[in-house]
Amino acid sequence: MTQPTAAMLVIGDEILSGRTRDSNMYHLAGQLTERGIDLREVRVVSDDADAITEAVKALSAAYEHVFTSGGIGPTHDDITADCIAAAFGAHIDVRDDARALLQAHYNRQGMEFNTARQRMARIPDGAVLIENPVSIAPGFTMENVHVMAGVPAVFQAMVQSVLPTLTGGAPLISRTRRIDRGEGDIAGPLGELARAYPALSIGSYPFQKDGRYGANIVLRGTDAAMLDAAVAALDAEFPA
Repeated sequence: MTQPTAAMLVIGDEILSGRTRDSNMYHLAGQLTERGIDLREVRVVSDDADAITEAVKALSAAYEHVFTSGGIGPTHDDITADCIAAAFGAHIDVRDDARALLQAHYNRQGMEFNTARQRMARIPDGAVLIENPVSIAPGFTMENVHVMAGVPAVFQAMVQSVLPTLTGGAPLISRTRRIDRGEGDIAGPLGELARAYPALSIGSYPFQKDGRYGANIVLRGTDAAMLDAAVAALDAEFPA
């Protein structure tokens, strides 16, 4: 079974400045792996309308799914929804279904549903709302782009809302082996292993501990028997 492909677009000056550490990519990658969707690319862009719009166009054309994170709140720099609309040539305004969700929420909270909060109900025409059980303000899906909040708890909840609607492929399986030798010593055999098993992804992740060099070798693929054969070959080449 062919795996659908995906990309992620992380939006926000706070990520690029180093003020905020992004955890959403880590969460999404794990969830997509379990679903059998292959995350191929992650981009980070600033709160710049042209940069967001062009990135959305490029990623939407290149991958079957695009997940965005950030920029759909109530403040002036939350411009993601407008950029998504621009990327697809869609009209955007406060939409009745999103407005009703937020109005009811703020009524329950005894808070004013003011102009700033109404910005979170601005949804492009033709988009499908993404449920947000944490803070109610919805994300949305526009064609193959899934637009989500940047706050990790909300992002994770939105991912859980979207994933059941997506068709995945065979789940990726991984195997890890630790080799207590430097990469220069293992590079040749690893290259041969990669050529022998082109359907697998074989990564080498070096470390240094107590003055000694080593590497964790991670093998990933959808065929368990093939993975087991590759791991056996690796163990034979580098016995523990």
